[in-house]
Amino acid sequence: MVGKQRSSQALASYLSAKNNLENAKINYYALQSDLLTNWKSFMDLAQTSLYENSDKSPHTANRQLPEFMITNVDWLSAEAKYKQQANIVRQTQTSLNSAWGTYQQTSSTIYAPISGKVTGLSLQVGSVLTAQSNTSGTAASQKIASIQTDASPIIQVNLTQVDTPKVKIGNKVTITFDAFPGKSFSGKVISIDTIGTVSSGVTTYPAYIKLDTEVPEIFSNMTANANIITQIKDNILIVPLSSVQTTSGSSTVRVMKDNQVTSADVEVGESNDTQTEIVSGVSEGDIIITGQTNTTTGSTGTTTSPFGNTRGGFGGAGGLGGAAGGGQRR
Repeated sequence: MVGKQRSSQALASYLSAKNNLENAKINYYALQSDLLTNWKSFMDLAQTSLYENSDKSPHTANRQLPEFMITNVDWLSAEAKYKQQANIVRQTQTSLNSAWGTYQQTSSTIYAPISGKVTGLSLQVGSVLTAQSNTSGTAASQKIASIQTDASPIIQVNLTQVDTPKVKIGNKVTITFDAFPGKSFSGKVISIDTIGTVSSGVTTYPAYIKLDTEVPEIFSNMTANANIITQIKDNILIVPLSSVQTTSGSSTVRVMKDNQVTSADVEVGESNDTQTEIVSGVSEGDIIITGQTNTTTGSTGTTTSPFGNTRGGFGGAGGLGGAAGGGQRR
C-alpha cells in the first residue's frame, strides 16, 4: 500500500511538471509573437526618411526623439522577456525529466535505462520484491536483469609501465578468447587510463579495446588475450632474444662460420619478449648460436638456428597485451 501511494504521488508530480512545461511553452510562443511584432514596428519606423538618411545610415539626431526611443525600448523589452521565457522552458523541461525519473523509481513497472535485449531475468510473475539497504541504512538498488545492446564488445586489458608509452589510441589489436579456441578477432584501442591502478605494489594501466564487429557469442567477463600492434615492419631480420649479448651498450651475436664460432658486432632495432630485430652486422643465411651445453655434464654440443628462416613481418614493439576480463558491452 505504501509503495502504491508513493507511485501515485510521483505520478501526480510528473503530470504537474508536464502541465507546467506546456504552459511555459504557450507563454514562450506568445512572447515570441510580441517580439516579432515589436521588431517589425521598430524596423518600419527606423527605415523612414525621418530616422534614416538617403545612404541608409541612421539619422542620429532624430533618433533621440521620444517616438523612436519608445519603439526601440518596446522591441528590446519584448526581446528580453522572450529570452527569459526560453530559460523558463528549459527549467521546466529539466523538472519534468526529474519527475519522470522519480516516477520510474516508484512505479510498479520496471523501466530499462537503455534499449536492448533483456538477459539474465531472475524474476518471474508472482515473485516478491523485498526492500534492500546497505550498511548505512539507505536504500540499495537491486539487479533485476541485464540489457544486451547491439554495440560491439569492449575488452579491457591491463598494460605494464613499460608497455603503456608504446600504445596509442587507434592501434590495431588481435584478440583471442579461451571460449573460442582457434578463432581470432580484430579491434582497436579506443581509450587508455593513464592514471593507472596499484595492486600489491604493481602499477598497471587499463586500456580499452573495441571489437570491429558485433559478436553475439561473446559474453561479459570472458577471458581474453589481446596483442596490440604498435609497429609493423616488413622484410627484416630477426633473431631470438637470447642470442644477443649486450655489454656497455654494444651488442654481439655468436656466428658459426667454417665450423668456427666467432663474435659479430650487430646493431639491434625493435624487440619484443622473444625476438630482436637486427639492423646490421649479420646477413640472411648466416647461422647464429642460440645456446650451448656445458661440457662437464658428459655431453657437448651446439644448438644452431638457420638464420634464413627468420625473415618475415615483425611486430616491432608490438605483441603487447595480456589476459583480461572482456566482452563487456557498452
